[in-house]
Amino acid sequence: MNAQPVVEETRREALLRELLRSLGEDPEREGLLLTPRRVSRSLEFLTRGYGIDPHVVLNGAIFQEEYSEMVVVKDIDFFSMCEHHLLPFFGKVHVAYLPKGKIVGLSKIPRIVEVFSRRLQVQERMTRQIADTLFEALNPDGVAVVIEARHMCMMMRGVEKQNSIATTSAMLGVFREDMRTRQEFLHLIENRHS
Repeated sequence: MNAQPVVEETRREALLRELLRSLGEDPEREGLLLTPRRVSRSLEFLTRGYGIDPHVVLNGAIFQEEYSEMVVVKDIDFFSMCEHHLLPFFGKVHVAYLPKGKIVGLSKIPRIVEVFSRRLQVQERMTRQIADTLFEALNPDGVAVVIEARHMCMMMRGVEKQNSIATTSAMLGVFREDMRTRQEFLHLIENRHS
């Protein structure tokens, strides 16, 4: 006989069990018995960005380099949770910066996206947080961020529009001031698959 170890239920698990009851479910039935624990662990994973300082992520990966042309990392996949409905939104992030004496390790850009996407979010804030973090850390001539996302809160409920994509942008420095620089970036992300 295999005895299961007794694991104390966390406060979050107890709240989730109560939520199931409030929905008219029986949290003691076989299929739901471990659901509060699974959902609790899932929420910890989906919101792990709260425990990560984006400046620490960049630490040690900023280098002095006299490169002054546009650096673009595009089609960065992300998943986040809408803070209004606790439903997922997901899509692609495109990031560019124009260095001014400092560059960042390219893998750090998707890591910064991950830090901010793994929090309860709105797409508009996430766009700006990514841009502001890179602008503060690198002091470049400019930073541009575009996010294209599908929101389950628009697809599964409310207006129920399955094919809509929300696009947000943050343009800092030369990307805001110089239309040619902005257009070059937008052109580069427009032709993503060529």
